[in-house]
Amino acid sequence: MWGVWIAAARPRTLPAAVAPVVVGSALAWRDNAFDGAAALICLGFALLVQIGTNFANDYFDFVHGADTAARQGPRRAVAAGLVSPATMRNATVVVFAVAFLLGLSLIAWGGPWLLVVGVTSIISGVAYTGGPWPLAYHGWGDVFVFIFFGLVAVAATYFVQAGRVSTDALLAAVPVGLLAANILVVNNYRDADTDAVAGKRTLVVILGRRAARAQFGLSLVGAFAVPVLLAWRHHHWAYLVPLLLVPVAWRHARRLRDSKTPSELIALLGATGRLLALYALGFALGLLLSSVQVSLQLGL
Repeated sequence: MWGVWIAAARPRTLPAAVAPVVVGSALAWRDNAFDGAAALICLGFALLVQIGTNFANDYFDFVHGADTAARQGPRRAVAAGLVSPATMRNATVVVFAVAFLLGLSLIAWGGPWLLVVGVTSIISGVAYTGGPWPLAYHGWGDVFVFIFFGLVAVAATYFVQAGRVSTDALLAAVPVGLLAANILVVNNYRDADTDAVAGKRTLVVILGRRAARAQFGLSLVGAFAVPVLLAWRHHHWAYLVPLLLVPVAWRHARRLRDSKTPSELIALLGATGRLLALYALGFALGLLLSSVQVSLQLGL
């Protein structure tokens, strides 16, 4: 059963939880505000919210009829009969409860307002595919991912360590959110036909695959424009490190355009998650390199 639960956690999507914490923490390091304990708690909370959201998605997509035998992506635990709906629902509650308890400890760093951020993140994780108006079923899934796995996650990670939210923190959150949303684009691109039958109106279903390819490409352009903006803003070459991944991003855009089978899109889904992870590491490296030069300059 461990294999079943690991698959239900959807490892390909987990870079969306790790990347914002890496970027937010690296930015805090650059600003001499890094706190390892706070960063680890943020990472644990982000991972639990991501896994809880995936469990909830597994359960609610089955209940709504979006996951059926006709689905062409990786099998889902409840739809495949590997886990009962009640067990998956209970697992979702447990994961979100642990996330909430872990997040409470961040109040010691960021104050009581973080309780609002944490509760909102968990409620949104459920509302993504559950509740009376599921976000993913009305074309708002991409916006949810951009906001919570980009803006909120990076800014909150930085805030609990630095005690403020800076312009750079908001700028750094944009590419993370865009690349995280691209993971969803690939997933929904693959499932567009079965989603349409089930009444799950993702942006791909509403606007079509051509628009989805345009969204994917524009998100890549936006993600790689931010390091250029930061390099210009701070007059430092190190912020350009993520641009080493531009050829990889270009290949991803072409793969999405040329993909003909579900297996090709499943492979691209994993590659899109890896691109986010590599981008976050490159972005973090650029921030660390810029901090080293600043320290040397101050020493001189």
